[in-house]
Amino acid sequence: MRALIWSPHFTRTLRRTIRQNPQLHQLVGITLRQLADDPFHPSLHSHKLKGSLAGAWACTVDYDNRILFEFVADPNSEENAIHLLALGTHDEVY
Repeated sequence: MRALIWSPHFTRTLRRTIRQNPQLHQLVGITLRQLADDPFHPSLHSHKLKGSLAGAWACTVDYDNRILFEFVADPNSEENAIHLLALGTHDEVY
């Protein structure tokens, strides 16, 4: 299981999103657990981004919402950690 590192921006957008859509709380939790366990699980639809977001990855929470993340070195593990960058709708995060 990979470590998840929450950026301040991700934390703020998570709070805002949950406040506006309480039903997403459970979906985001499930997605984060799956991301930590296997970031390339087919249900996440993980994909590498291009352009101004090159180097980052995105995965799907539900039809509209995405999580942006990047892989970073984890000194406590052989696997890379996952740095959570942003959460929001497709238009908000891209």
